[in-house]
This record gives sequence, C-alpha cells and structure tokens, in this order.
Amino acid sequence: MIQALAAQGTQMFLVLLLAPLLTGYVRRLKARLQRRRGPSVLQPYRDLLRLLRKEVVLPETSSWLFRAAPYAIFSTTWVAAALVPTFATELLFSWSGDLIAIIALLGTARFMQALAALDVGTSFGGIGSSREVMIASLAEPALTMLVFTIALIAGTTQLSEMAAALLSPTLGLRVSLALALIGFVIVAIAENARIPVDNPATHLELTMVHEAMVLEYSGRYLALIEFAAALKLLMYASLIACIFCPWGIATAGSGLAKYGIGMAAWAVKILAAGTALAVFETVIAKMRVFRVPDFLGIALMLGLLGTLLLFVSRSL
Repeated sequence: MIQALAAQGTQMFLVLLLAPLLTGYVRRLKARLQRRRGPSVLQPYRDLLRLLRKEVVLPETSSWLFRAAPYAIFSTTWVAAALVPTFATELLFSWSGDLIAIIALLGTARFMQALAALDVGTSFGGIGSSREVMIASLAEPALTMLVFTIALIAGTTQLSEMAAALLSPTLGLRVSLALALIGFVIVAIAENARIPVDNPATHLELTMVHEAMVLEYSGRYLALIEFAAALKLLMYASLIACIFCPWGIATAGSGLAKYGIGMAAWAVKILAAGTALAVFETVIAKMRVFRVPDFLGIALMLGLLGTLLLFVSRSL
C-alpha cells in the first residue's frame, strides 16, 4: 500500500514539476529554429514565481466567479493530467483514469475559463469566450469519436487497460490506429491553442483566443491559469504517448528498476512530442479563425473513417 501511494504521488508530482519545462523547451527550440537566441527552458518557472509574488488587480465588474475560476481550472486540469499513465500503469487511482472522465474534466475547465472571461463584461473576454466555445463544440465531438475508435480496438476506455491491450503482440498493424493518431494530434493542437489554430505568443485582438480570456487576470490567478495551460499541454503529450506509444511503460509493483525505465521512456516520448510541436509550429503559419472548423472537421472524419474501417474489417 505504501509503495502504491508513493508511485501515485510520484506521478502527480512529476506532471506538476515537468509541465513548465515542456513549455520552456518548446519555446526555446522554436527560437533556435528561427535563428533567435530565445529564452531559457527554465523561464516558465521564473514567470510563475514572478506572477505569484505580484499583487492581484481585480476588475470592478468582476464577481466571486472571476476569483474562483483559476482554482477550478488548475485543479481539474491537474487531476486530468495526473490520471493519465506516464511511467507506470495500474497505479492506485488508475481505476478512475478513464478517457471519458478526462474529457469531462477538461470540458469543466474550459467552461469555467469561458464563464470567467464573460463575467468581467469586456469585449476581449467575449471574443475569446465565443471563439473558445466554437472550437470546443468542434473538438469535443471529434475527440469523442476518436476515443470510440480506440475503445473498439482495445475493448475499454480505461487508460491502463488500453495501454496493455495496445502492447499486445496479437494486435498487429491497424490503419484505424494511424487515423486516430492523426486525429488526436489535430485535436491536441486545437485544445492547447497552438499554431495553426491560435498563436500563444501573440496579443493581437483579431487573432487571439486563449490570451483574450485571461487579459484581465494578474498575480496568482494568472499564474494558476498559465500553469494549467502547461499541464494541459503535457497531459495531451502523455495521453498520445500512453495510447499510441506505450512501449517501456511499467506496471504497478514491478519494482524501482522498471519504474526508472518507465520514467526514462516517458521523458524521451515527451521530448519527442515537444520537438515535433516546435518544428510543426515553425514551418506552418496560423490559419484564419473561419478555417478552424475545416481543420477540426478532418479529425472528426478521421475518427468516423477509423470506426468504419473497423466494422468493415470485422465483417469480412
């Protein structure tokens, strides 16, 4: 029992510790690819500490919801990130690590953020909230269909069991898994407000989505929201690694050596995901907001096609 608690606590602490590091790595690599020096990979930690030390300035038109939303956003995102198996499966809380539950937690965080942006009554908050809800209305059905496709292959939506099923040598090559992987990447880009859907480094009122919703926040409230954004990016990278690249992941109670190998494998996967994201954002430009439905429609169609292929292959 003590070992199980220690392993689960280690996973929760690791996602909290490494989330800003992934964000800093992506920023640093993008700068180097653009022939700039760029900030240090540790800069997100410094930014969070600086925001925590700053005084909070609240808009006069804000209510209690504006103050409570950052805590709800951070807590739900942290729980969702901690439920995704990173270095080991079948941990103490793995029974609750269901893909449907994770989607619900992320939807709760998104709802609170959009509601808090509307609470102030500014035009920027309204623009950002409307765009965020538009993206969510397209991303969530696509994500649900992709989860349905993978669940048909693995026979479950529980992440630990899903990783074990996809590691089975009897699985073989599946075209549906490749389609689901591409769809997951598209949804992850949209959900994390990355290029080409949104540019996290811009503050242009005609293009920003996430930044428009947090313009009125400052101090520790802004630190919680920025931390939650970093956790969400790490969660999607860990989710893709757990489902589509579960190699090297340990099982609960397998020993410290296996846990060490699992941590090293997870670090390599996260590093590869950060590198791929930095390269992708360097070579592609941001699209217009009105083209986002077409972009997310690709993910939905890939999920539908993957499901159709599974039913067709079983009927042959």
